[in-house]
Parts: sequence; C-alpha cells; structure tokens
Amino acid sequence: MNTTYTAALETLYTRLTGHAPERIDEMPASGSNRRYFRLTGTPALIGVRGESADENRAFLYMAAHFRRQGLPVPQVFARSADDLYYLQEDLGDTSLFSVLGEARKTGIFGEEEKKLLRKTIRLLPSIQIAGAKDMDFTHCYPKAEFDKRSIFWDLNYFKYCFLKATGLDFQEDRLEDDFHHLADILLQSDATAFMYRDFQSRNVMIRDGQPWFIDFQGGRRGPVHYDVASFLWQAKARYPENLRRELLDEYVDALRECRPVDVTEFHARLRHFVLFRTLQVLGAYGFRGYFEQKPHFLQSVPFAIQNLRDLLREPYAEYPYLDSLLRQLTEWGAHKDAARRESPLVVHVASFSYKKGIPHDPTGNGGGFVFDCRAIHNPGKYDRYKPFTGMDKPVIRFLEEDGEITTFLTHVYALVDAAVRRYIERGFTNLSVAFGCTGGQHRSVYAAQHLAEHVHDTFGVQVHLVHREQNVEKIFSPTINYTDY
Repeated sequence: MNTTYTAALETLYTRLTGHAPERIDEMPASGSNRRYFRLTGTPALIGVRGESADENRAFLYMAAHFRRQGLPVPQVFARSADDLYYLQEDLGDTSLFSVLGEARKTGIFGEEEKKLLRKTIRLLPSIQIAGAKDMDFTHCYPKAEFDKRSIFWDLNYFKYCFLKATGLDFQEDRLEDDFHHLADILLQSDATAFMYRDFQSRNVMIRDGQPWFIDFQGGRRGPVHYDVASFLWQAKARYPENLRRELLDEYVDALRECRPVDVTEFHARLRHFVLFRTLQVLGAYGFRGYFEQKPHFLQSVPFAIQNLRDLLREPYAEYPYLDSLLRQLTEWGAHKDAARRESPLVVHVASFSYKKGIPHDPTGNGGGFVFDCRAIHNPGKYDRYKPFTGMDKPVIRFLEEDGEITTFLTHVYALVDAAVRRYIERGFTNLSVAFGCTGGQHRSVYAAQHLAEHVHDTFGVQVHLVHREQNVEKIFSPTINYTDY
C-alpha cells in the first residue's frame, strides 16, 4: 500500500472528523488509474486518489450537482487543496454486478435480480435528463460534449489497441471511410442529455435495495442512446435477449416521463450506438489486456466478441467494409481466450453408446456433463441411414430438417458455454462433455461433433473429440498462443 496516499487520506479524514481513522485498507483495483481506500471509523468513508486533478474536479462538480438534483450519488465530504484526493460516502461493497453474479454464470435471472435491473434502468433517464438541467458542461473532462473528435478517440482506440493487436490484415483507408460514416450517423441524435458514458452494472452500488450511481467522471453532454447501449450490452453482464428487450421497454417508458420519444426512431439509432460502444469496449480490453498485461481484461474479450456476433446477425449495411471486417474478427483466432498462457483449458467431448456404458474420464476429475440423445428422432430406425454416421450429410440433413436436435443443442450450448466461461475464469484445466444414444452412431455423433466445433469456434480453447464407437478421434488445437503478445 502506498504510504504517501494513505497519509494524505488520513490527514483529510482527521481534518474532517477531528480524529484519525481506525484503519485504512486499499480496495480492489478498477479499470481506471484511480485508487480507492476504505477508511474505517466513525464515519466510514471511501478515500480516492486520482492521477488527474482535472478528472477529479469533473467528478466533484458532478457529484455536488447531482446531489442538488436529488439523484442517488455519493456525497463528497472533503477534498485536498490540489484535488488529487477526496473523501466520499461509503456505499458498501455490493455492486449490481456482484448481485447478478450467479445469474451471469447460469443465464437464469430471478425476480429479485430483474427487480434491481428494472429499478436501475428506470433511474437512468433521471440522471440523463434531470442531471443535465442547469449543468455547466464546461466542468466535464476531457470533453464537454460528445462530438466527432471524441468519437474518433474511441474508434482509434479500437483500431490501434485491439484490431492491430490481433494481427488481422485490413485496409485502413476503407475502415476510416466507414468510421466517418458511423460518426456522422451517431451525431444525428439529439445530444442535450447528460451522457454518463460508463453506465454499467459495476458502476451501480446497491444499498438497502436501491441503486446508487458512481464513477460518472467521464460524463458529458450527449445522446441518451450511448448509456443504454453501455448498460444493456455490457460484455460480461450476459443478459438474455428477452430480458434485454424487457429492460429496454422499461427504459423507454421511464424516458417518456422526461421527454417525448419516437420509439421506432429510438431503436433505429440505438443499434448504431451498440456497435460503437462494443468497439470502444474492445479497444479498452485491448489496451488494458495486451499492453498493460492485465489478464482480467483479456478474459472479457470472448464475451465482447459474442456480443459482436449477436449484433452482426442483422448486417450493418451502412458500413460495408467495417461489417465485413468485424465478421472476420469474430472468427479470428487472436481474440480467443487470452487467459490460457500456462494451463490451457481442454474440453473433452465424446459420443458413445449406452449399451457399452458411459465413457471413462481420463483426467481424474470424475467426469462432467452427460447428455442423453435417445429422446431425439432416430435416423437409425430407417435402413437408408444405417450405413452412415452423424458426420455424414444424409444423417445431418435428416436430423436438421427434423429439428429436434437443433432445439436440444440450443439448450446444451447454453449450459456448456456457461461452464466453459466459468472454468476459464477460475483457471480450471479440464471439462468433459459426453453424448449418448442407442448405438453411438447417429444422434450422439452429430451432437458431439457440433458441440466440439461450437466450443472451439466460440472460445478458441483446445477440444479433444472422440467418437468412441466409430473409433474416430480429433484434436482442435488452441487458436492462439498469447505469449506472442
């Protein structure tokens, strides 16, 4: 712990309260260069050391302004003469992101989680519209408003800190043309609100069941769409699509209470901000991960790439070269799981016949998922499919046209993806998934083959595939060695 920082914060605390704090503990690092400390005592306060006095002054001004507007933000009690240190209200340790932890792992959001999300998203228009009232935006740092220059800061962040780091070849002039077009479209939106800029579940604290907003020092005058994109498409939040739609409806309903809303136009503009925010996030992950060598950020890259895949289901025809390049990026090896330097996760996938028993787990971990494919319509009942396996086109066509196996695998993918992400985060080295059917020839082979390809394509980890009854084995190698960076 930096004793200079703690001494400065202790001085501030003593000057404020008349006595020294009982103890000072540094809190976990965030994505910024600010350092946070908990000063235990009466009262308990949070001490902040920020490297930029100008950025700190922006926060201090906004916090005071929002408090006057009756918005739920922490109160600031003291600041140093040079504005490098300040003491603010302690809102506890519970962020919305942490509350949603189990739901993010499983993909299942219960009513309590949904209730907090609805409260949060409905409060957003208040800070955007009420927060902008009488605000002097000249206090904002580093820009007073969302303009073309600030847009290009973020687009270039993506280009230089992420895209170039992947090694993917691209034509810079064509990319710049689409960047200019994207900026022009973004700037067509009304920009009179307060744009929080980093509105995400990590920056929402929960106290007594109510959301409180923190870390808004990067805010400026701008359009409302950006914050909606930032919150609902946060890379690691993993909101299911139906929940995202529900929360979007809640937001629009709350926004209507503040100003008129053309819903069709709002949605049309929002998708461009979602794309822009996704590129900005990838740039941040690239800088913090590749250049500052912080593995936490590299672990988040696959989540952002999955967001990008989902976005590209509907083409961005306005930016043809960018659209094409991003599609390549989602299949490019260099973004795949960056945390696997020393102990890469290996996913073992097998197909088998129940007549011969469930496969033995060679890793000594006791096994993993076992999925029973016998409820699926069996092509093996028909003589014309008996010579083939689940890797052959006639069987593939039969199963996919029938459709049962597609629905089955949708659920399997959700379960296995959640496990793979969690195993990566926790540094586990082995996960096994087995598919059984009557003969281990058609349904289980198809399912195992498709899951192996899906996991490898999505996460870039090594996959060891065995079709036991067919005596077929294949290894999908990791797509990148991140020690090259």
